[in-house]
Amino acid sequence: MTNALLVMDVQQAVVDIVDDGSGYVPRVRRAIDGARAAGIPVIYVVIALRPGYPEVGARNRPLSGIARAGLFVEGAAGTEIHPGVAPRPGEVVVTKRRASAFAGSDLDMVLRSRGIDSLVLTGIATSAVVLSTLCQANDLDFGLTVLADACLDTDPELHRVLTERLFPQWADVVTVDDWLDGLAPR
Repeated sequence: MTNALLVMDVQQAVVDIVDDGSGYVPRVRRAIDGARAAGIPVIYVVIALRPGYPEVGARNRPLSGIARAGLFVEGAAGTEIHPGVAPRPGEVVVTKRRASAFAGSDLDMVLRSRGIDSLVLTGIATSAVVLSTLCQANDLDFGLTVLADACLDTDPELHRVLTERLFPQWADVVTVDDWLDGLAPR
């Protein structure tokens, strides 16, 4: 299998809202550094919506809330990838318009054109981008790994239930350290 590490919605405004000082960004950074060292592509996914939010329907509760709050407009402060996990020149950044990394983006095309058939998921929030992307990637027949401690949610109990009960039905769920140990040459 050919893997890619997806770093999803680790944007300045999201980290500012969700990270409680738990060391989340440094854990994601370790996963990124390990992927790069192993020759695994790192692909970034960000949410960015057009000014005026034309892609947000009134029945989409989460995105309507984002629009009412004036968040995640393309190019606005806070939409940039957190500097602690910033991409290197040449690394792909995919812009999405919904919760799933695949929705409204060219992610599937980018993955297929590179022969990538297995994804390692990280991101904020576990109950949004990670869950939505996991479901869609499963339906698209990608192999899946979730780095449980490189995912974060505003609701720790929901994060726990997802990573311990639901995600293991579709993916290997491991810690960053365990994943990195598996990358080490034997």
